[in-house]
Amino acid sequence: MLSMVKEQMEKCVVAIEKQDIDVARQVVDDEKKINIQELAIDRDCENILALHTPVATDLRLVLATLKITNDLERIADSAKSLAKVLCKDISKKEFNWIESFGIVPMLEIIADMLKEMGNALKKNETRPALKASKKDEELNDYFKKALKTTAALIVKNPDDAKTILTLMLMVRNLERSGDLTKNIAEELVFHMEARVLKHQRKK
Repeated sequence: MLSMVKEQMEKCVVAIEKQDIDVARQVVDDEKKINIQELAIDRDCENILALHTPVATDLRLVLATLKITNDLERIADSAKSLAKVLCKDISKKEFNWIESFGIVPMLEIIADMLKEMGNALKKNETRPALKASKKDEELNDYFKKALKTTAALIVKNPDDAKTILTLMLMVRNLERSGDLTKNIAEELVFHMEARVLKHQRKK
């Protein structure tokens, strides 16, 4: 499921860079597969809880899995929302705005973060996940810049305010996807090391 969501981000990059509506449509269609995967994993977790009454490490795995799959599904929703915008056969001017908002590098950062979450799972160690989670700060910076970009574009293109605000919403969704990916890293730490990082303040 992690790999599928990562591919969604990568396909959005291709759809933007090649201005390929067919790839954007694939992202929309593939989101259904991710939803099915989430439901299947949820069912497995429910069966384990009901039939085996897991404790300690096993229980942490089940609880972490339930939260991680929910976060992944929400990240996939962000990719689908962006793909729907791209499916509307947008103009060259609008593609230029997408570039101004930094949407492609944001997508690439999220894909890289998800890749490292997968590496952490494969290696059964938290270091790759924690290292990747720090990239969330880069996404926050892109979001802050996008606020200024939005204001400037609306002043210059008042008739296109709705389109510009829609793109700003896509940036907000991607920034939120970074937060969700960071949450996944925290769940992996909970599962592997029995440590709770959630809501901890920076010293």
